[in-house]
Amino acid sequence: MTSVPPTRDGYPADLRALTSLRAFLAVGVVLFHYQLQWDPALGFSPIIERSRLAVDAFFMLSGFILAHVYGPAFASGGFSYRRFIVARLARLYPLHVAVLTGALIMVLGATAAGVRFDGEGYGLLAFFQTLFLIQAWFPTDAELNWSGPSWSLSAEWFAYLLFPAYAWLALRLRTRPWVLLGIGAAAFVVLDAFYVQAFGKVLPRAEDSLGILRIAPEFLVGMALYGLGHRWRWSPPVAAAAALSTTVLLLGAMQLSLDDRIIVALAAPVILTWSLLARADCEGPLAAPGLVFAGEASFALYLVHMPVIVAWKGVVAELRGVDSTFRITPVELIGLFIATALIAAALHLLVEKPGRTWIRRRFDRRRDELAPAALSPPALREPGDR
Repeated sequence: MTSVPPTRDGYPADLRALTSLRAFLAVGVVLFHYQLQWDPALGFSPIIERSRLAVDAFFMLSGFILAHVYGPAFASGGFSYRRFIVARLARLYPLHVAVLTGALIMVLGATAAGVRFDGEGYGLLAFFQTLFLIQAWFPTDAELNWSGPSWSLSAEWFAYLLFPAYAWLALRLRTRPWVLLGIGAAAFVVLDAFYVQAFGKVLPRAEDSLGILRIAPEFLVGMALYGLGHRWRWSPPVAAAAALSTTVLLLGAMQLSLDDRIIVALAAPVILTWSLLARADCEGPLAAPGLVFAGEASFALYLVHMPVIVAWKGVVAELRGVDSTFRITPVELIGLFIATALIAAALHLLVEKPGRTWIRRRFDRRRDELAPAALSPPALREPGDR
């Protein structure tokens, strides 16, 4: 296997195992939502039920990857907040707008056909909250249905806006990553206690209602994991054994249906040990092109799988003359997953990547118009980020 040149901190520029991890996490979320829809005769899997907590792993991964991508620039004084925000917009919005537009067309078409939707969940206010990614910033009792999974994008966007504060703290504690990890863990405990008191649910259950509280400590934990990781370099056998052990431990905790907060805590070592596979140059099958592509397209899979379920159940309910709460058969599930994967791949290649490039180029062109060439910073580029 060809080694990827290391960056100054010892990590390869491209952390392929973590990209592949995103594919597994996204599939876990998809299976969780499928389990809510399939026939009870198919059984119940605790691992799949706890796969909803993959979102928490995504939040930690975001902190980790953004520390990897932007940490050196922040430390050297070359960080541009404006360029960072443009890059994050370019990462989120093309696909977000495409999926939300599809949902709008679906709802308008179904309404014209006489299908009734929840007035609040599909209301005008909910639409604009979702469009501007602020739906998880406030307490609410409503379930916002326009683009269900995008509540986590709202939380991510909130963390992006606060990234300089996160990066400043991480920089101050860069030689003491255990302290940073402790701060993140303590913040999680405090916010969890608040959420339980205010809403009667543990923090890993926060979604539309103040979902930003869920990402706030986990993003910081991800940055702390990055700080820990680039201080350690293990031999390939040790790195592989650690990654396997932490993964088995996490899956075992999920199978035993342990407390959500314990499972979230156990996800952190998985991210750390999988990242150390890259440092040991032993990513093996996790660096396979197909799996890496699946990881790159995981954002599209995550966003589009719920609209596909809603559309399928709506159409089938109309054709069969049954209520849309009907249970999905195994054959339907397989077909839905294949169709969703193909749609996700197409959206990644035809919408997400071109949209990201277009927004960045527009920003670069505008920047070049406003600044002399000699003063213009390098073109906006990011290694494979979140």
